[in-house]
Amino acid sequence: MTGSGVKSVEAHDKCRVLMDRLRELGRVVIAFSGGVDSTFLLKAALEALGPDRVLAVTADSETYPERERREAVELARELGSPHLLIHTRELEIPGYAENPTDRCYFCKQELFSHLIPLAKQKGYDHVIFGAIADDLGDHRPGLRAAVERGVRAPLQEAGLTKAEIRQLSREMGLRTWNKPSFACLSSRIPYGERITLEKLTMVDRAESFLMALGFRQVRVRQHGTLARIEVEPGERERLVAAADEVTAQLKAIGYTYVCMDLQGYRTGSLNEMLAPVGSRRSVFGGAEEG
Repeated sequence: MTGSGVKSVEAHDKCRVLMDRLRELGRVVIAFSGGVDSTFLLKAALEALGPDRVLAVTADSETYPERERREAVELARELGSPHLLIHTRELEIPGYAENPTDRCYFCKQELFSHLIPLAKQKGYDHVIFGAIADDLGDHRPGLRAAVERGVRAPLQEAGLTKAEIRQLSREMGLRTWNKPSFACLSSRIPYGERITLEKLTMVDRAESFLMALGFRQVRVRQHGTLARIEVEPGERERLVAAADEVTAQLKAIGYTYVCMDLQGYRTGSLNEMLAPVGSRRSVFGGAEEG
């Protein structure tokens, strides 16, 4: 990718490591969200192992927008992968709705508790998911759940970063190469505030509206009845220009106050409350959580 700062040779070396790792795994079930990372992982697995040794599984739940579910189905079909949809109920997991700082641990435990028995039942050797090298430097409780359950992360094992995965995805012709980062809707609600179906629905409707206006990378963080909108720095002026329309629509959805985060979109901004001020991350883009 011209101007990306990614060293092509290094990315391709890591990709070869990835393919070797996948061949060693045999038959795999892939936790498939349809995001940048899991789509690249699915494509690589299909090339390394063949479609008869790969099964993509998408978990459909109240924390997963309908638009993402539809795209996951379409992507699996385009790639020629066997694909299953399963249903999970994160809000019914003890401790999840209370929204602790390790909420993602509960979520991944729930996901893997479905995928591991499914893999055994259907004769697959391993369950894998799309964690990447970037995830090692952020708050990712889900990684602990994967380690505990023996779920592998081949992209991370190969040392592949988000930028490298986007570059390789583009070379492979994957339309997800420049797809905006995505995370479950629960990541829009501050830790300690209870997660409810009503809140998730409000966030989903608000973000869908902003995407329909053409905002590419957007988050609506919900603080009580206040909506804090994050867009990329280059989109801030356009958001201000659409302020009246956006405010009216989000108030109709149920928010009392609507504001724009002047710092703009960044991955996992709600994780900033977990770290001392001097060590908080302030990067734009990154991993698919938050």
